[in-house]
Amino acid sequence: MITLSDGTNTITLPGDMLWQDEYTWQPVVQEVAHSIAGALVVESATRLAGRPITLTGDDDMAWVERGTLQQLRAWAATPGKTMTLTLTDGRQFAVVWRHQDAPALEARPVLHRAPAIADDEYVVTIKLMEV
Repeated sequence: MITLSDGTNTITLPGDMLWQDEYTWQPVVQEVAHSIAGALVVESATRLAGRPITLTGDDDMAWVERGTLQQLRAWAATPGKTMTLTLTDGRQFAVVWRHQDAPALEARPVLHRAPAIADDEYVVTIKLMEV
């Protein structure tokens, strides 16, 4: 089970959601330049924050019910919303929505129904960033 909490309310997400960019982010940042004399100048540092956390479902797994999607949507519409993400292995991250990588929340129905009902399920992509 994965949870996302704003300190007052907690949303439970499917435990089999995939953290698709878990191993693509690197904690080291580096800048390389040449001095006016032609020497190579290399500066390296450790990033303190900004790690992307993209959680995704798929057509055959990790679906989210409509009520959960509506709460996620409300949180995503709140500027500066800081939340705590807890993964199934117990790791916790302070996160915000990644609006600069829009859309921060994507959803499509598993089965299209008109009108939608409360227990309809959706495949979602949730774009967060560690702060």
